[in-house]
Amino acid sequence: MRETGRGRHPLQRVNLSLRAHHPEIGAVAFRWFRSGAYERFDYQRSATTPDEYLQSPLYYLLTHDISELRQKLTDPEPAMTFPIFDELRERGGTEYYAAKRFFLRADHDSPVNPRNAGEEGMTISMTTDAPGGFTTAQLDAVRNLLPALCLTLKSGANRLMAEDITAAYLGRDASARVLSGAITRGSSETISAVIWYFDLQGFTKMSETLPGTAIIDLLNDYFALAVEVVERNGGNVLKFMGDGMLAIFDLVEVPDARRVALDAALELRAAFATLNEERARDGLTTTGFTLALHAGDVLYGNIGGKTRLDFTVIGPAVNTTARILGMTGPLDQTIVISSAVAKPIRETRPELVSLGQYRLRGVTERQELFTLD
Repeated sequence: MRETGRGRHPLQRVNLSLRAHHPEIGAVAFRWFRSGAYERFDYQRSATTPDEYLQSPLYYLLTHDISELRQKLTDPEPAMTFPIFDELRERGGTEYYAAKRFFLRADHDSPVNPRNAGEEGMTISMTTDAPGGFTTAQLDAVRNLLPALCLTLKSGANRLMAEDITAAYLGRDASARVLSGAITRGSSETISAVIWYFDLQGFTKMSETLPGTAIIDLLNDYFALAVEVVERNGGNVLKFMGDGMLAIFDLVEVPDARRVALDAALELRAAFATLNEERARDGLTTTGFTLALHAGDVLYGNIGGKTRLDFTVIGPAVNTTARILGMTGPLDQTIVISSAVAKPIRETRPELVSLGQYRLRGVTERQELFTLD
């Protein structure tokens, strides 16, 4: 669009939105203002549709048998009224235009269920403050650009979808490696890391007594907490194994990973106590956790069959961590830490307490184990 005679662009505001393939985010919107401000909005998935969205022109556009809508904001008796129109008028807006386009079909008039995650497409809305609103030529130019815009957004959406899905199922670091081309079976590299092996207590008994839906809700509650703690402290969650979780803190990416992993363990212990209080208040089953921490070199990469791979860590250090987790019961401790983690930082972490030396099954050398007071 050409600039107006006042020397500025007639567009005051543009909003682009499309669906997201993400376990928590249902849609993504990108908003531009003439001032140069740019915003991104991630809309969380929800069992209910917010009233603000239900009362928006975009919801009306999607759910009706139209491909676009246009409303002069200066009309004394407008054909359509939405709360956002009042806000746009206050900013000097003179006309609002919105269009919907599907990526995989041509009948753009068709109404859709906005909650249908399988429908791929986009909506675009624009506001002008030019006297008289948009000209017919301007909107025709926009319509001519929409196919190319859809192709661009579709390409971007595919990349975003790949990043979101792989991050959700592989973890952030493994996702980045896979999307960067680390996809050959057997490809791996040796890294030094603190290994975090986490398990829920009493899960077998709970799974035999609780309904399936209650078990899923319980796992989601506690795993969400554990993942949040690990990722907030710079760790990478690699996989879930029943009621267990494997994560690493890369000693190159996080040079003080030993200290960070200990802080994360203490944070997890406090967070579990808070979550258990909340679940008990709601009459829900509560549980605890066991956690093993060890440090060493691991092979990090692709392992599996020709058509089904797992991006994970293997090696003696991982096996040792699993054996240490098995000592939480005999030692009656929630958190058990190897000397490979504890000794280099023991002088600055007085809460580390030695539990003695032990022979671990399948591990050649005796291991001094520690816990957190």
